[in-house]
Amino acid sequence: LSPGAKMGCFTFIKVMMILFNLVIFLSGGTLLGVGIWVRVDGQSFLNIFGALSSSILQVVNVGYLLIVIGAILLVIGFLGCYGAQKESKCLLMMFFSVVLIIFIAEVAAAVLALVFTGLAETLLTGLVTPLLKEKYGVDTTFTKIWNLTMTEVHCCGLNNYTDFNNSYFYETHDSYPMQCCDMQEPCNSTLAAATNVELGYHTSCHPHWCGCLLQGCFKQILEEIRTNAGVAGGVAAGIAALEIAAMAVSMYLYCRLDEK
Repeated sequence: LSPGAKMGCFTFIKVMMILFNLVIFLSGGTLLGVGIWVRVDGQSFLNIFGALSSSILQVVNVGYLLIVIGAILLVIGFLGCYGAQKESKCLLMMFFSVVLIIFIAEVAAAVLALVFTGLAETLLTGLVTPLLKEKYGVDTTFTKIWNLTMTEVHCCGLNNYTDFNNSYFYETHDSYPMQCCDMQEPCNSTLAAATNVELGYHTSCHPHWCGCLLQGCFKQILEEIRTNAGVAGGVAAGIAALEIAAMAVSMYLYCRLDEK
């Protein structure tokens, strides 16, 4: 290619790099704002998006998750956009390094999720079960999230009804949440245990969950993830492709700056 063609190619890729990372920056700012909104006024967020409460995000803190993702996207977008605009080798290398670290972390997480599903369940149990014991029935937003999840997904606790043993809710009401007894009250240990092991068809259960009625929410959510594994894999592959393309473009600009 002639010097003019090379310069035109460089300029085009630079502009695309700026626009692409500007979108990432704005997306990060949006997610950060939503995350802060969830933390400050989670009740109004739930009132608007209550129908989504049966998703996997109900077993983690949605607000903190959005804040972390938003902050990461803000940093990536700023480094890529400003680095390309100012033609800064330092910022471009930082952008490449951050995206590479995230890419490696995603690959490692995917491998761990596939190989160590049992470990993931153990970690979730260790993190979520204490929260159920301490915050269910105390924190209004937390309680509403879990009530919606258990009702819509037809599950009880993270593993089963015993997650509520010695909890604030059980000590206060001397019973388990009614979702653990298929909406029957009072929900005592005998009824909860009988309901938890009762298998078979249920007219209100999700097609994928019939035959495993009222087990722990982790198993139900895991089954839903497996059902939609193709879609999740496609999305993950698309994100990985974008990350590889972003790293390639940033390295191209980095190397071309030496030739200018």
